[in-house]
Amino acid sequence: MKRKGIALIAALLLVPSAWALTLDEARQQGRVGETLSGYVAARQQDDETLALVKRINDGRMQQYQRVAQQNNLTTSEVARIAGEKLVNRAGSGEYVRGINGQWLRK
Repeated sequence: MKRKGIALIAALLLVPSAWALTLDEARQQGRVGETLSGYVAARQQDDETLALVKRINDGRMQQYQRVAQQNNLTTSEVARIAGEKLVNRAGSGEYVRGINGQWLRK
């Protein structure tokens, strides 16, 4: 019995990512929004949302850098192009930050 309990606790500790907030969930809940800069921004300042924003933006930056090197562009140029596409593709009810810096709900 003791071994089963330890195994269960170990298994639960190994899968916290299953409970982690996803980008789609955060968008649908209005916790984050897309920006013209190519990076997602937090609309809520709780730890879970901020951790998600950091993780997503770090990954995007790496991808933007890769694409920039392959296409002889700057990372900021690639990010800006991606940002325009991401804002335009945002789903109904999701938030985007406009040119004026204000949040808009699509």
